[in-house]
Amino acid sequence: MFQLPLDSADAARRNLHSLFLLRNLLIVAELLIILVTLFGVGVPLETDSLMGIIAMTVALNCLTWFRLQHERPVTEWELFGHLCLDAMGITGLLYFAGGATNPMAWFLLLPLIITATVLPQQFTWLMMLLTCGCYTLLIFHFHPLPSLPVMEVRDTRLLPPEEIEGRRFELHAFGTWVGFVFSAGLVAYFVVEMANTLRERERRLAEIREQALRDEQVIALGTLAAGAAHEMGTPLGTMAILLQELLEDYDRPEDRSLRQRLLIFKDQIERCKNALAVMSASAGHARAEGGHREQVRRYLEYLVGQWRQQRPGARLKLQLEGGPEKAALLAEQTLTHALLNILNNAAEVSTEPVLLQARWNHAWLDLAIIDRGPGITPDLREVLGRRPVASKKRGLGVGLFLAYATVERLGGEILMEPMPDQGTCTRIRLPLLTPVEEDSHD
Repeated sequence: MFQLPLDSADAARRNLHSLFLLRNLLIVAELLIILVTLFGVGVPLETDSLMGIIAMTVALNCLTWFRLQHERPVTEWELFGHLCLDAMGITGLLYFAGGATNPMAWFLLLPLIITATVLPQQFTWLMMLLTCGCYTLLIFHFHPLPSLPVMEVRDTRLLPPEEIEGRRFELHAFGTWVGFVFSAGLVAYFVVEMANTLRERERRLAEIREQALRDEQVIALGTLAAGAAHEMGTPLGTMAILLQELLEDYDRPEDRSLRQRLLIFKDQIERCKNALAVMSASAGHARAEGGHREQVRRYLEYLVGQWRQQRPGARLKLQLEGGPEKAALLAEQTLTHALLNILNNAAEVSTEPVLLQARWNHAWLDLAIIDRGPGITPDLREVLGRRPVASKKRGLGVGLFLAYATVERLGGEILMEPMPDQGTCTRIRLPLLTPVEEDSHD
């Protein structure tokens, strides 16, 4: 329930809300203890003073509830002030109910435990000084609990002193038992909640560290790609010029077979030049990340057309399960390259046509790319997307890594899982443009 202070004011607001709930629980527990002491055990208490302090605690909780309705950020000092008021309220109750001799004196530990859990260390030391001072004061100054009746008529005889002392011990033992049960319940619930918060915090920190490492790898790959694009631009330009000259030299009908092969070389060189142009443009984000609004159906048809143009001999089955016709996404060049890379990987290992299934609504586009290859091993599945993995005889394993990075940068996710019989199913979920995003993009 309590949240550790991460990096936002929202954590302090959640902590104050949790303190509001815990204070309600303490008010109910204090009222029950007073009622049991008065009517169950028969010990008279200073009811007016105790009820007055509980009424002030209720008023403080009402003010806390109204405070939570405002959007003004809750500061750590404000939360610490609430805990100090709680400690003083508990001290007031104990003052009129036996002071340190009361078996419920352990209640003073609650503000200290909460402060040590949700606030920085300096607040913990201040709360320790406050609670220790209050407890020390209660040792010397307090209203003692009324004694049990010293005489009781039973068969016209007075109770012996030993039995009276036994009654007092039973009363103290009962109070200690109630305190233990209540504290055990609080520890079992709140400490578990705090431990869950700790684990959640560690998980979030691990995700942030993993994302930072992935970003560093992507930046390093981008730097290498830009250098490679610069170095390879001249050789590709030279080859393009020579191929054009060869096409002009072999323009006779009997050279048709050779010209077809030269045209294939020319197409491959153009593909390489286009890819290098995209990598070179990544520094300015002008072409690599500059996207445009595109309807989902039209974009998928364009994607499949591009893939078939690059791999004329590959087979693909496209299943569009349909969705809103006006649904649109941000069609980036990097996204297109990421999806083409996944389709290429599936086609290279599949013994049957690759199946591309697509369905969408107004918010999400879900893609499923199914191949009939050897499948994916659990070890490989664990590291995909976290670092480059060379899973083929050819290649460096960079394509899938960049595909994961691109889809996650756009707010989507990729999941690769083995098929029951044979092959791999790559599930891709991409967010679609909302009307507000479409207007801002336009």
